[in-house]
Amino acid sequence: MDTITDVKTSEQRLTKKGKETRARIVAAAAKLMFDRGVAGTSVEDVQREAKVSASQLYHYFKEKRDLVLAVIVYQTEQVLDAQEPLLSRLDSMEGLRMWRDAIVKLQIERHFQGGCSIGSLASALADTDPAARSELVAGFMQWELAIRKGLRAMYDRGELRADADPNHLALALLTALQGGLLLTQVRKETSPLEAVLDAMLAHIHTFIV
Repeated sequence: MDTITDVKTSEQRLTKKGKETRARIVAAAAKLMFDRGVAGTSVEDVQREAKVSASQLYHYFKEKRDLVLAVIVYQTEQVLDAQEPLLSRLDSMEGLRMWRDAIVKLQIERHFQGGCSIGSLASALADTDPAARSELVAGFMQWELAIRKGLRAMYDRGELRADADPNHLALALLTALQGGLLLTQVRKETSPLEAVLDAMLAHIHTFIV
């Protein structure tokens, strides 16, 4: 199982009860990997957290690598779902600022722990697992495209100068966000996240007509 498409196709073949059991296993694995890291989470840990038997777990996931790929899918969906409907309203400076405020608020609610759930997986897997890296790229791209869509709408309406590049700005904003989340996790305060997001939004504002 090498792709997110494979993971979802496999899930679609399951019965309702099977989907529920699989979902419980993936949610448990995601929680443990977010708290302890991928290396610090064993299949046995997941089995205990999900309250399933070894045979049940291995019925859905032949090896830990398959489970990790499923967790990438899960965390991508969780991140994007948590930011809706704000992600669909990034077509104005007001919408961008509301999104910025929501991200900062979430870090406060999490007590600055964990950073980005996709980013933490990337740190653990990008250099060691090519298949996982590929899926992480796809996950980040979904996030980037959501940002790009809003900026592109502003551009198409003529609200951004002709020399603005929505693609470049979206990538820069997501990159800045990842760095801000990391330093907020390390420093246990939101000032790094606020500083970098405010700087990027100020930069975007310079293109407003």
